[in-house]
Amino acid sequence: MQDKKGVLIVISGPSGAGKGTICKELLNRHNFYLSISATTRSPRIGEVEGVNYYFKTREEFLEKIEEGDFLEYAEVYGNLYGTPKSKVQSMIDEGKDVILEIDIQGALKVKENVSEGVFIFILPPSMEELKQRIIKRGSETEESLMTRFKSAYQEINYISKYNYAVVNDTVEEAVKKIESILVAENCRVDRMKEKILDSKEGLIHEQLYD
Repeated sequence: MQDKKGVLIVISGPSGAGKGTICKELLNRHNFYLSISATTRSPRIGEVEGVNYYFKTREEFLEKIEEGDFLEYAEVYGNLYGTPKSKVQSMIDEGKDVILEIDIQGALKVKENVSEGVFIFILPPSMEELKQRIIKRGSETEESLMTRFKSAYQEINYISKYNYAVVNDTVEEAVKKIESILVAENCRVDRMKEKILDSKEGLIHEQLYD
């Protein structure tokens, strides 16, 4: 039996806040499991089953929905996307921390199913900085840029639904803050119940038989 279960770390925030870069750095530093989504869309060139996505037929995906095997799912542009529950749960049961990088609506659905998860909202240093980061991508038209920017303003309103907020001034500092959050979370009494119970029983045994 593991000393403790793993923790589900849900990271989300507005587009351009840098959550993807932060997740990559966390994965470089720690032996976390990155949750992989399932999708009904066709694989793109270079994408690998079980690495980029779990590719499913629509019938397979709908069957998984019926079985309750998604923490959350949504349909985007005619394709279904979802977070498999069984794989995430098996990693947590093995004591491995799981990172889930997901949009805000998806994160709130996950929270309904896994209330004990750690929900972290990534913020840009300022809205102007967020705008500049999106512009630097060079992949947005003026119209899509304004759409993303307006969406970011609306998404920030959901911050109160999260456990923690981390401002991404620099990736290094943001990662350090998240690491500190996880140290604190692993020291929470409700996450250490089995270990505390074992210690208590051991202490009682020593008192009875010493």
